Amino acid sequence: MSTPDPRPADGATGGTLPSEHTALVDRIAADSLTTRRDYLRIVATVSGGLAVGSTAVAAGVLPRHGDGAATPVRIADRITRGQAVAFAYPGADDHAVAVRLADGTLVGWSTICTHLACGVVRRPDHGPDGDLYCPCHEGEFDIRTGEVTAGPPPRALPRVLLVEDARGAVWAVGTARSGESDRTGLCRGLRERDPDLADRIDCGSGS
Repeated sequence: MSTPDPRPADGATGGTLPSEHTALVDRIAADSLTTRRDYLRIVATVSGGLAVGSTAVAAGVLPRHGDGAATPVRIADRITRGQAVAFAYPGADDHAVAVRLADGTLVGWSTICTHLACGVVRRPDHGPDGDLYCPCHEGEFDIRTGEVTAGPPPRALPRVLLVEDARGAVWAVGTARSGESDRTGLCRGLRERDPDLADRIDCGSGS
């Protein structure tokens, strides 16, 4: 059984499309194919980049907050109870926060998530002092200890070491990596920045 010829377009004769219509159909088909190929190529590239990036972060290949020497920097004239101050330390890309807890304790943390380096924010309405939260993958950290309390982060937040001077100004004086004690972090920074001072305060070679 034969299939009837399609109805001629306006102005056309016989059962075929005029040449300009055929050319247009061919061009649209070619553009669609190119678009699909480009889309698939972009998806593959982005997916591969995310996989490589997450592997590098998990393996510790990318720089982490707390690496390297840190020069003391004044971050606030004063921090009152319940107040949080965002700052960058030790470098411009090392985002951090200082928080005065309800009992007067002063804590400082990196706000770069240990999962995939997303930004961590303080949620003051979660608990008596609030918590630290990564919205990218629902990571949660204890604001007092920096420890992971929920979500996929594999380790605690690195600490920023804070001191107050006689006038109440708050200074960032060093950093400690995830799981590293304050003394170890401070001594590591001093050994890199001022080995003689590190020796004088008995940091030793592996403190």
